[in-house]
Amino acid sequence: MHDALAEALTLLSDLIGFPTTSHTTNLELIGYAQEHLDALGFVTSLSRDASGSKANLLARIGPEVPGGVVLSGHTDVVPADPEHWTSPPFVAALRDGAIFGRGAADMKGFLACLLAMAPRFADADLARPVHLALTFDEEISGLGAPLLIEQLLTGPAPAVAIVGEPTEMAVVAANKGSYEYTTTVVGVEGHASAPDHGVNAVEFAARFVAGLLALRDELGARAPADSPFDPPETTLSVGRIGGGTARNVIAGSCAIDWELRPVCRADAEHALDRVHDLEAELREQLRARHPDADVATETVGAVDGLEPVADSPAVALAEKLLDDPIRRVVSFGSEAGFYQRAGIPAVLCGPGSIAVAHQPDEHITLDQLERCLVMLDRLVEHLR
Repeated sequence: MHDALAEALTLLSDLIGFPTTSHTTNLELIGYAQEHLDALGFVTSLSRDASGSKANLLARIGPEVPGGVVLSGHTDVVPADPEHWTSPPFVAALRDGAIFGRGAADMKGFLACLLAMAPRFADADLARPVHLALTFDEEISGLGAPLLIEQLLTGPAPAVAIVGEPTEMAVVAANKGSYEYTTTVVGVEGHASAPDHGVNAVEFAARFVAGLLALRDELGARAPADSPFDPPETTLSVGRIGGGTARNVIAGSCAIDWELRPVCRADAEHALDRVHDLEAELREQLRARHPDADVATETVGAVDGLEPVADSPAVALAEKLLDDPIRRVVSFGSEAGFYQRAGIPAVLCGPGSIAVAHQPDEHITLDQLERCLVMLDRLVEHLR
């Protein structure tokens, strides 16, 4: 694995150098990966977002038959403030047995391993194909993966998908969903000395937040007795509130950013029904004050969780490819649920630690990269 690790380090350095934060394009990185894979004989294709500034890359090697394996990772990363980093976040730095850089763990380390092992897949006489899936916008909306999966399923269906989120090479059989929303209250501005002449959006936003907190308590009481997650219930968090212009002005608008992390889709549906009821109640109160006042919720991203399945073939395959596998569940979101809902059994297993993801001085150890390369090497033999 020494040569493969050296190649993975070179590739990871290049990948970190592409500043693919979710609000920017990822086309340079996608072009880099596509050129690498095209040269090895992979069949590649792209699917783009509506703006054309972001793309998924789907690449296949091996026969076009059912039963293949998808190896999936996202290309976007969260922003990085250089002031809080020991070294520039978009320049890979090797120190203390680890590579530092934004996305090193989440999840360009896994992508580097895929590209480093691509020659091995290309040279093998595979009986079943391997599909490499590089997606956009996992960090903000989850819009990329469904487009790629739709494209993937125009051909023979793969048997399983391994999503290489940073699990420290543990086999993760389930993860919570991630649903993100912005609720905006529109009021009517006026002078604060005459509060009855306006509609204070901040005050009604506070009522909405109070309703969310009551819903959070309700979701806590719904936690399944056998929930494998920590915490066991569907969680709800209010992350940001912003509105108004000054103390002496009736606030004309207010926005609330909040999220759900459901343990199952049924909980998400239950919570959204409650939110719609809360909106309807507040809208009636708002319109009683002024016909132009309103409240509305925008879905920023809705990513289903990976629900636990007994005897999952994806979990079984991941455990077969590892020495002394450790099985876990996690509360962070991933794209695995998209594969599961499309009928492709999925599992999370990838190098790096989620504890350093999204943090200053994000890094991945060389040992983790090497363990991932060993897993992929064994996958080649499995697909022969």
